[in-house]
Amino acid sequence: MMRRTAIFALLICSLGMIVGTLRAEVTADQVRQAIDRGVGYLKGQQRADGSWIDAVAFEGGISSLCTLALLNSGIPPEDPAMQKALAHLRKIKSDKTYVVSLQTMVFARAEPERDMSLIRSNVKWLESQQITEGDEYRGSWSYPGSNDGDNSNAQFALLALHEAERVGVAASDRTWILAQRYWERCQNSDGSWGYKCKSPGTGSMTCAGISSMVVASGRATAGDATVSGDRITCCSGGKNAGEAQIIENGIQWLGRNFSVQRNPQNQIWLLYYLYGLERAGRLTARRFIPLPSREGQPGRADWYREGADMLVRRQDGLSGYWTGMGGAEIQPVIGTSFALLFLSKGRWPVLMGKLQHGSGNDWNRHRADVANLTARIEKQWKRDLTWQVVDLRLATVEDLLQTPVLYLCGRASPLPDAPAEQTEMARKLRDYLDRGGFLLAEGSCGGSDFDRGFRKLTELIFPEPEYRLHLLEPEHPIWYAEEKVAPEQLRPLWGVEFGCRTSLVYAPLDPPGASRPSLSCLWELSRPGRGKTYSRVVQDQIDAALSLGINILAYATNRELQDKPDSWQTAAARRSSDRIERGRLYAATLRHSGGCNSAPRAVANLMETASEQLRIRTHVGERPLAVTDEALMDHHLVFMHGRSAFRFTDAERKRLKLYIERGGMLLADSICASQAFTESFRREMQAVFPDLKLERIPADDPMLTEQYGGYDLRLVSRRDPQPVVAGEPLKDKISKVPPVLEGIKFGDRWGVVFSPFDISCALERHATIGCQGYTREDAAKIGLNILLYSLQQ
Repeated sequence: MMRRTAIFALLICSLGMIVGTLRAEVTADQVRQAIDRGVGYLKGQQRADGSWIDAVAFEGGISSLCTLALLNSGIPPEDPAMQKALAHLRKIKSDKTYVVSLQTMVFARAEPERDMSLIRSNVKWLESQQITEGDEYRGSWSYPGSNDGDNSNAQFALLALHEAERVGVAASDRTWILAQRYWERCQNSDGSWGYKCKSPGTGSMTCAGISSMVVASGRATAGDATVSGDRITCCSGGKNAGEAQIIENGIQWLGRNFSVQRNPQNQIWLLYYLYGLERAGRLTARRFIPLPSREGQPGRADWYREGADMLVRRQDGLSGYWTGMGGAEIQPVIGTSFALLFLSKGRWPVLMGKLQHGSGNDWNRHRADVANLTARIEKQWKRDLTWQVVDLRLATVEDLLQTPVLYLCGRASPLPDAPAEQTEMARKLRDYLDRGGFLLAEGSCGGSDFDRGFRKLTELIFPEPEYRLHLLEPEHPIWYAEEKVAPEQLRPLWGVEFGCRTSLVYAPLDPPGASRPSLSCLWELSRPGRGKTYSRVVQDQIDAALSLGINILAYATNRELQDKPDSWQTAAARRSSDRIERGRLYAATLRHSGGCNSAPRAVANLMETASEQLRIRTHVGERPLAVTDEALMDHHLVFMHGRSAFRFTDAERKRLKLYIERGGMLLADSICASQAFTESFRREMQAVFPDLKLERIPADDPMLTEQYGGYDLRLVSRRDPQPVVAGEPLKDKISKVPPVLEGIKFGDRWGVVFSPFDISCALERHATIGCQGYTREDAAKIGLNILLYSLQQ
């Protein structure tokens, strides 16, 4: 019937083939292994008193650097090696900017509550050492007894003050203003910075200038939103255009001189430069550094991926250390520390991306909005996170998929003028949403252009009539996923139900006459740690906006975020499936009235995983297949899922019975453990096969073991929603349990397999709160095992 023998022969053949490439891309596992080996080396070099070998004139400097690298690489403060290191550093009293700065960063990272007095003392000392006189070096830092400042000391001091501020110890506005004006004054006309003010630019010092401008910005001038009493003024960022241009000029210089093989315009300090490159890329929220155009096409460099690739290959194969190119970084403990800081901090998970659209800055009227929201969520979720700017015109769908949530905002219409460009924009976003992405959109700064344009864009993304914007109901989890929002602070949210969840959320501006600021404006004002105080009326609005932002992101991600290298693997898997030209497996989803298209990408994603792991080519029908369609007999395995009640017709029951009795196989599951669909499916199977019944498939059945080339699934991870507790975030409990699968057996083979717990939403890669079912990884394994079983019957 379905040429199983030929298909299985192709499968066995393909499993034995080795697919070669000119040069394999660096993988997430290689990055993790490189970090682990580097950590092992540094730990092995630690002395009994908790220190590392320090330069005599800079006691505590190298020890602080090594400790900071280990902390950022995932070694917890309670680790015995860290406890020894911290105890040693607490004894150090230094008069060197480098040492005090690194020491402060360590204390802020490790146990800030315990070391708060030391952090305060160091901040006070750093402020006292800032050069406050003269013209050229005013606002910088230097070595003891010198008023001849330099950009290396100056950047370390600012990094320390920035980290101290994040844990609640703020430097004075005057310190920040002097520093910002120093960096503005010392930028070269080509956009670079050098070691000294106005000296020839280098890569390491240009990264220092970019990062210093980012952390100091907003002090010398007002932010993009201001407050006077109870009155909030949004979209006032025109006054700060100069700061943004200085940073952009630095980025452009970096792009013209970009390399990860050397420190641009310098022969030494390669790893020190990479440490700065990571910081410049992360703080400016850029995944790509723009490169000069070639043949009219803009270039770009994925700074972290290229740097990680170089470091993985440069690491010492025996001991796991790195050495740099000249300077102090030729010492393995220093070189290894810089390399670990690049690899560990650069791989922080991306929480959300801010979409750059249009030709101006309408998309970025509140430049600190997403950064401030991310900082708040970092603190709440107790993990390091980052965000990115995503240029929608240049980004591929694979680029978009590196970010679980995209944020689109502005005053003008987000749609380009040309119809072809509108279609392309909608296609990109639809492909992104198809593959599990989430879009949050918001009008800002008054006017109705954004609202009109976005509603048209939504119709272009979803031409199907069943996907339309609608007001989210009061019971929607977004209102309470993480924090409760005061009723008087709630605002209308619109959404589109697509796949297994609300995949698009839109926050329109209030109608004319209402005074409620946009979420973006209120996030801009939150600026954590800057010591700003507002009236109760203003603070309540800011708190509600932050809570709503946290709720939306908790709902969209279920707090499950991938480290940056892990997202590379997913994209590579999708690309590889398109390059395979061997045997083809056909898969289809059955049409029915119980929500047959609730997880439209589930089967396609499973087949992509099969393509990656089994090295076979697959094909999934674009639309659900009617049970009575003649093409049903061309598929050896068909899928079925749903979330509501349904009934087959007599003709459909007869056709399905014939299909399965002739050797076909059906795999079905209930979306988010829908009781209505489960009851309907069981009833219909009884009607189709009155002499047989669904029975529990034993956890040790060969189909659920490695016997057919799959996985051992006797225990799998299942997500079970927990009861709602007032004032507590929504939670799921993940437990290791035997798989709950039911089946109908025909002789010695299973012809029907049914999961009353969700598989399809997990395969959609939606991390949906409150969806009872198997985790993404184990849902895929269950699907692959059943696929392999079906091929060998």
